[in-house]
Amino acid sequence: MRDAHDVVRRGRFRLDERQGAPPVLGRDEERALYPRDMSLAGWLQEQLFERRIVLVTGRLDDDVAAKAAAVLLAMDARGDRPIELHLDSPDGALGAAFVLIDTVTVLRSALRVLCRGRIGGPVIGVVAAADHRAAVPHARFHLSQPWARFAGTPEDIAAQNRQQQDLLWKLYGRLAQRTRRPAEEIAEDMRRGRYLDVREALDYGLIDEITATQ
Repeated sequence: MRDAHDVVRRGRFRLDERQGAPPVLGRDEERALYPRDMSLAGWLQEQLFERRIVLVTGRLDDDVAAKAAAVLLAMDARGDRPIELHLDSPDGALGAAFVLIDTVTVLRSALRVLCRGRIGGPVIGVVAAADHRAAVPHARFHLSQPWARFAGTPEDIAAQNRQQQDLLWKLYGRLAQRTRRPAEEIAEDMRRGRYLDVREALDYGLIDEITATQ
């Protein structure tokens, strides 16, 4: 998180203490912060891109995964310095998670994941795909199966369910390989909806390290 905090500090603006409140800028600070033809959001995105940081927050759906994958590929094309993926995603669609997992496998650059807030469902598979996996001290993990809705004829529903189960076991296999635990154990933990704090996630093998507090 140090690089992201640096973006805020160097921009010379402060955050309102109310959670979720927008940045509070003085008139002179606003003029000096970013070009007049660029919004604050655009300026922040540009700064993060230059620092090779990708933020994924909220539910990981197809749209979020597609945008994150595009940014990862664009950064990878700009050079081979490591890329940081900051995750705070409590759940997501299984197919969307595999969009990011498959993107990570083709990157030339090393990918470092930093887990913040809540990480759950198939998003844990994205964490497992990274070259290095870290978490902040108060991150939480939820081993849970993704929710899916099927529609169509009985034959269509049966086919969609088979595809879902096939992807699920591929997810279990990836987690098993990274955590050195049996796929059956991981499948059972995800069926039960097991919760882990950051120390338990480290012992489980989901992450490599816990970042130091400042």
